Amino acid sequence: MTLLLMAAGSGSRYGKLKQFDELGPKEEFLMEFAIYDAIKNDFKQIVVITKAENVSFLNDYLSKKLPKTIQLDVLAQELTDLPSGVTFSGERKKPWGTAHAVWTARNVINGPFVVINADDFYGQSAYKKAADFMKADDSAYALLGYTLKDTLSEHGSVSRGVCKVEGDDLVSVEERLKIVQIGNVVKDEDTGLEFTGDEQASMNFWVCRPSIFAKIESEFKTFLKDEDRIANSELYLPFMIQEMLQAKEIAVKCIPSGGDWFGVTYASDKEKAMKSLQDKTDNGQYVSPLWN
Repeated sequence: MTLLLMAAGSGSRYGKLKQFDELGPKEEFLMEFAIYDAIKNDFKQIVVITKAENVSFLNDYLSKKLPKTIQLDVLAQELTDLPSGVTFSGERKKPWGTAHAVWTARNVINGPFVVINADDFYGQSAYKKAADFMKADDSAYALLGYTLKDTLSEHGSVSRGVCKVEGDDLVSVEERLKIVQIGNVVKDEDTGLEFTGDEQASMNFWVCRPSIFAKIESEFKTFLKDEDRIANSELYLPFMIQEMLQAKEIAVKCIPSGGDWFGVTYASDKEKAMKSLQDKTDNGQYVSPLWN
């Protein structure tokens, strides 16, 4: 089993590269806690997708800390990484998107894998549930969901993917752009829709199979033929999975994570994140230092 961390963001709203901010009690990066939780649940390979200029640093940093039994691959997401026979000669500063970031790992992953954001904390139970699922099911995809009301911000509205679920099957994820809690009501200010708050929300913790790589490559070839999409859009992993789901190419389960989530989108999130990691260490969820 593999953990793939997407760490190629620019941190424009955070003010720095948040993936490499020292948030842990012993100045660990947030992604180190995800890696630690994954290894505790029998993940044997760690793949990190980052910018080309960070590959050497991150490879050296992590290889000194991780157990020698763990395979580590640190890969660069680059605009020049295109499907065979396809060329692109235009100008583009933004990366091709999260689906392309996953596709970057196509040559190093050959089994089930989890995809997460490197700048989010997902809770220990999510990795155990994902591992149990991958051991028990050899074909389905999955989304680890989080209770919507537990993912909201006290500082204002947030964008959330609200899951539609039938039984334990994921039907769809609807992006709601301005969700806020007002008293006991959870509301999307953009559409006026109200929610109970008990719905499952996607925080981009996906269980994928290698079949995703062929889908991304096919969609990427189509994408590169459309000048408007090249100029204004990206290839998003959740959209790719939903297309496969709606075409009945795959089944996707929605698994309540049973844990807590937090992210570090803004600089003001840093203090809260540091306190949470310290508290979790103090109550014995993590050792300190994280690596011996």
